[in-house]
Amino acid sequence: MRSAKSSTSFERSTGESVEASTALSVGEPEGTTGATGAAVVTDSGGPSRRDAEATKAAILRAARHLLARHAHADITLKAVAERAGVSPPLIMKYFGNKETLFARVMSFEEDAAVLLDAPLADLGRHMVRHVLVSQSERGADPLLRIVFAPLQGTQGDTLRANFRTQVSDRLALRLDGPDAGLRAELAVGMLLGLGVMYGIARGGELRTAPLDDVVRRYAPAVQAHLTP
Repeated sequence: MRSAKSSTSFERSTGESVEASTALSVGEPEGTTGATGAAVVTDSGGPSRRDAEATKAAILRAARHLLARHAHADITLKAVAERAGVSPPLIMKYFGNKETLFARVMSFEEDAAVLLDAPLADLGRHMVRHVLVSQSERGADPLLRIVFAPLQGTQGDTLRANFRTQVSDRLALRLDGPDAGLRAELAVGMLLGLGVMYGIARGGELRTAPLDDVVRRYAPAVQAHLTP
């Protein structure tokens, strides 16, 4: 039976943890990987071992990691590049500039599309499983960066607005019956609580319990808000 225990540190991939992560090793040989698993890039070429999509994903993970620890205004492309194990020009190639990169980081559109991709009758189970699998197998969480909105000043307002329209409101549109907006926010709140306990509080029982057992216990409570 599959376990919810993670073999990849939560903070490595998403930056949603407040714990310190493994520092990037500088001065690595050409063609080796940095802290996020992206290949180090030389001045003469692109990633030596990762394709473009994997490299872009590593850059986004690095940006999320830094956004959880620093104000948006204080983060440089150089810092993102060092964290991702790539060169700053490669970030410019893929994202254009810092603002475009962090617009992607602050958007929940792609994550919400996957999170909500199930029939309504099975959506609670799907969402709970997706949060757990994202954390335990991919070291990521589709929603938890909203927790760090208070660190970001006016950029935090952008995070909140995106979260509301792209996650909570989008879910509410799927729901029938009264109080759809309230029920959607309660369901999403339960997912955030699960993510906090797994990835930030790092609950020992939760992280070692079989994933299917956690889904079996938790999903019905989420589903109760979706189809009361």
